[in-house]
This record gives sequence, C-alpha cells and structure tokens, in this order.
Amino acid sequence: MHFPEKTITLKDGRTCILRPNGPDLADQMLEYLKKTAGETDFLLRNQDEVNYTYEDEVAILGRVLEDPYHIMMAAVVDGKAAGNGSVFGIGAQRKIQHRCSLAIALYKEYWGLGIGTAMINYLVELATKVGWNQMDLEVVAENEQAQALYRKCGFVETGRRPKRPALRRRDLSRRDPDVSRSEGLMGPRDCEPALLLEPTIPFKKALPFE
Repeated sequence: MHFPEKTITLKDGRTCILRPNGPDLADQMLEYLKKTAGETDFLLRNQDEVNYTYEDEVAILGRVLEDPYHIMMAAVVDGKAAGNGSVFGIGAQRKIQHRCSLAIALYKEYWGLGIGTAMINYLVELATKVGWNQMDLEVVAENEQAQALYRKCGFVETGRRPKRPALRRRDLSRRDPDVSRSEGLMGPRDCEPALLLEPTIPFKKALPFE
C-alpha cells in the first residue's frame, strides 16, 4: 500500500522516516530478517529459516506495495532500515473483514528510541483509513517489553494460549516465496511432538471509525 512518508524525531535527536516498504529496500530487508531473528527469541523465525532470494524479496515487496489492503512500513534512520511493521486483513469472509493483524520488529540497537510507538500509531491511523475497526496481534508471554509497548498504544489483552507441544512442521525452505510472512508456520506434516512453544497472549485494539 502506498501512503505518505512521515518524519519523526527520536529520543536521541536523530530523524526517522516512516515510509512504505518497497523493492528498493530488498537488500536491506533480507539482512533485517536474518539479523533480527537472531537478536531475540520472541520472533516467529529462526535465522536459518530466512531463505528468500533477492528476487523473491523484490517481488514480495512490489506486490505488497501495490496491495491496498496490506500496509508494510519501513522505519529508516540515517539511510538504514531500522525496522519494519505490517498490517493486513485476517480474511476475506464478511464476518471478519473488519479485523486486521499487526506485526512489528526493530533491530535491537533501535529499541527504546520511540520508533515502535510511532510506527504503531501511524499503522493504526492508516488501518482506520482502509476501513478496519479491530487490530489484533499475538505476543509471547515472556516478552514484557513488547507487551508494555502494545498496552501503551491502546491494545488490551484478550486471553492466554498455554504452553503446548508443537506439531512437526514442513521444511520452510521449500515454501512458496509468495506466502505471506505472517504464515511462517505451515500445516502439520505429522503429529509427533517436536518442541514446546512459549505461552502467548492475544491482544486487540478497537480502531476509530472515519
């Protein structure tokens, strides 16, 4: 989705540009996906599961940029992509068309500068203009820093998913590169327990009507 750039001032005095992510950032996004996956255990992917090629990334970012129902926002500081945020509808069925889902991550070196708050607030503004009126997300229960950010931005906890055995999954390196990044966990291949997933907390935020 195309949207106007927004410039913010960070807590350390630097300038950050919130802009649509696009093919021109493909190289930086590949590096971002791999590095951020190794900086925290709270993201969906492991570093070795980031198997996009440069061509894949250019194509994905190009499609998302032209999709009026998928917002992908890059935070750029000193010419470097410091983080990425995404909002997309959770389904086309009429009963859930009003709902969207939020995902956001930053390089660790940019935590605590106000980027996350600014990105979420701008993503909420844009999501409202699209027509969504409920924004959902899910966070690992141990990720207290992220929970504080989401609550600060108006999200409320809606439940708890307990720790549970995960099903063995397909090899992500063989997935269709066109699959949305939000769908990193694919269908079960068998039912043997493979590992324990951390308990997670669903959050939601009511969006104002235009």
